Amino acid sequence: MKDPQQRTGVSRRAFLQGSSAAAAATALAGGPGLVSAQEAEGGVVRGTTEITLNVNGKDHKVKVEPRMTLLEVLRYQLKLTGAKPVSPAGDVGAATVIIDGKPAAADTTLALAARGKKIQTVESLGGKDPDPVVKAFVHQDAEQCGFCTPGFVVAVRAFLNKNPRASEDEIRKGLNGNLCRCGTYANVIQAALEVVKGGS
Repeated sequence: MKDPQQRTGVSRRAFLQGSSAAAAATALAGGPGLVSAQEAEGGVVRGTTEITLNVNGKDHKVKVEPRMTLLEVLRYQLKLTGAKPVSPAGDVGAATVIIDGKPAAADTTLALAARGKKIQTVESLGGKDPDPVVKAFVHQDAEQCGFCTPGFVVAVRAFLNKNPRASEDEIRKGLNGNLCRCGTYANVIQAALEVVKGGS
């Protein structure tokens, strides 16, 4: 009886070696900017690489892996815990940050993709003289458990930066990517309107 490997003409070892090479090639071609040539030299993706991220106006050197999200870097390396890990799909808005002036989900944004961009987190809106959005949220009691609040604050700030005279309907549409289990939507809208009217 013939060896099964001889019947097919391909040995198990050759097959596995070929599969590994194909998998490595696929990973290296996974997308622009995901893996640099230095990280991939010799056909092997290195575990970590050091990059610089500009967060809240300061440059920070961090170590990341190709699949590490911006949220992971913010929370576990930079200790900026305002953005919350709620859904890996980034569909609830709790991990909202501002990247180059636009709201973005830090939990679905790769840290490597944020290189060379200006990142702003909810922490930049606090301090001794909080942003008017923060003051309006307090004044309008626009939080209950507070877990989703940082994402809402950032989303409102980003939206009003682009639409400073927004109407209530425009605000509702502009914030439809943020969810709140406590149901504070009405108060969030009033907080945004307060800022539009110059109340904070």
